[in-house]
Amino acid sequence: MFHTAANSLTLTEEATKKMKNLVFDRSDSVKSWGGNGNSSRFSKSNLLQIGDLKWENVPIWENTNSGQQTDGKFGLELFANKVIEIDFDKKLIVLYNQLPAKIKEFDKLKLSFEDEMMFVEGGLKIDQQILHNKFLVHSGYAGTILLDDKFTVDNGIDSKLKVIDEKALKDSFGNILKTKKAIIPAFTIGKNSLKEVPVSFFTGALGRQKVSIIGGDLLKKFNIIIDAKRANIYLQANKLMNVEFWKG
Repeated sequence: MFHTAANSLTLTEEATKKMKNLVFDRSDSVKSWGGNGNSSRFSKSNLLQIGDLKWENVPIWENTNSGQQTDGKFGLELFANKVIEIDFDKKLIVLYNQLPAKIKEFDKLKLSFEDEMMFVEGGLKIDQQILHNKFLVHSGYAGTILLDDKFTVDNGIDSKLKVIDEKALKDSFGNILKTKKAIIPAFTIGKNSLKEVPVSFFTGALGRQKVSIIGGDLLKKFNIIIDAKRANIYLQANKLMNVEFWKG
């Protein structure tokens, strides 16, 4: 899985069992989304090939889980200094040395970086107000929008929205987190406004969810280009834009 919020290459335990030549050098204690106390094996030097592209001396971490139907994930670092296009219409990832001419057809948004992760600003319409926040661009999160705890508390989200569902999420190490889901009238990102958008948020263990997230169910409504310097992200509404969000 190409994971826009990952900063390492990982494989699942199930996948590593099938690899006879993979050598692990050590096991480390690591922190995951769901908490501390996880153990992950580490292999420091491997060869990775995707299509005609090859990388040598690639470190690999072992996780319990990955995205559905995937054996692992990798992040932006494999495509360093390349322009990245994610074309959901054609189901392609395309790499460029410079921005393509068609970039003029896309909406340009500024990116900010924290801990090697990309954030972009968006706005939620709640009670006839637009509440702005920064969102982690997180293709590894299958949902639409996940709100951070501080934003949820500061804006009284739990009392302003009608909860339609509660769901249990699992992180990379199998830790379970429970979220509430509600629907907001609109979410704006750049020049685009999406209607009847599901949002999720945590209650209870406040302070655990530090950042807000836009996930795959929203990102797939755009064809996306990320510049080589990771300074800007470009969005173009695709054929999925007018398809209703799954609210189940």
